[in-house]
Amino acid sequence: METTELTVRTGDRFVTDLTSDVADFCHGRGDGLLNVFVPHATAGVAVIETGSGSESDLEDAVDRLLPADDRYRHRHGSIGHGRDHVLPAFVAPSVTLPVIRGSVALGTWQSVVLVDTNADNPVRHVRLSFLPG
Repeated sequence: METTELTVRTGDRFVTDLTSDVADFCHGRGDGLLNVFVPHATAGVAVIETGSGSESDLEDAVDRLLPADDRYRHRHGSIGHGRDHVLPAFVAPSVTLPVIRGSVALGTWQSVVLVDTNADNPVRHVRLSFLPG
């Protein structure tokens, strides 16, 4: 297995596109599987269309499902931080993708994104692991 770790500065961005980093890591590696994993309790990884408004739609959906208020038992951090800890149950902390001839086999409009509701932690790590096949 070949692996690397990215440092991603999210700031207050809800969605950060990782597609070019993923493509660069897989370039020239042949066939296999790529796992994209975020080792944080308050972030996830998704495959969505970007650039068409889907990022805002996803943020709106998460806000409706998991409001950023004081209803949560998990109360350290800023108001609503409890929802950040529930997010990975809905946006998983990892995805596994096929790689064919060194290219991630994404659909035409698919992008790999980091989803992060936790503005208290603006720096994230993302582990990319390639398993040759």
